[in-house]
Amino acid sequence: MSRVGRLPVTIPDGVTVEIATDGVAIKGPKGSSSVPVPDQISVEKGEGELVVKRAGEDRQVRALHGLTRKLLDNAVVGVSAGFSRVLEINGVGYRADLKGSIIHFNLGYSHPILYQLPDGVTAKIERQVVVTLEGPDRQVLGQAASQIRQLRPPEPYKGKGIKYAGETIRRKSGKAAGAA
Repeated sequence: MSRVGRLPVTIPDGVTVEIATDGVAIKGPKGSSSVPVPDQISVEKGEGELVVKRAGEDRQVRALHGLTRKLLDNAVVGVSAGFSRVLEINGVGYRADLKGSIIHFNLGYSHPILYQLPDGVTAKIERQVVVTLEGPDRQVLGQAASQIRQLRPPEPYKGKGIKYAGETIRRKSGKAAGAA
């Protein structure tokens, strides 16, 4: 039995779950989400929890068992508490401004870069260098954070660019330090 798949998904107060033949619809205070369920996997609703079961023991079904359970757990946590991702901007003159749902970045290029936030993702900018993204869908939030980071990835010599909070950048010594 899958170690991840056999764990029940707890449903907090204020979250409603509807099980259909092709998926599970989850609604909560932060929004709603829908998780497709493969044919070989079944979802049962108990008292305050969801239990994911599988039909067979072959490799593909075992993999889908844990995946489906984790996707359901992410959807329940997303509609109840939400997810957040923090990005830090390092560099002289590098900054970000939020105007509506568009983030204006000045990242050392000759022009400002405009990034349209996807639906369901909100942003807060502190001190023009810390961008906090929030949303109920973990996958969409991670994709948006990755796209923003790719606008100016951190470089290894001075560490300038956009990085995730808590990310360590492996630094290289410059040519002057290598020659000495």
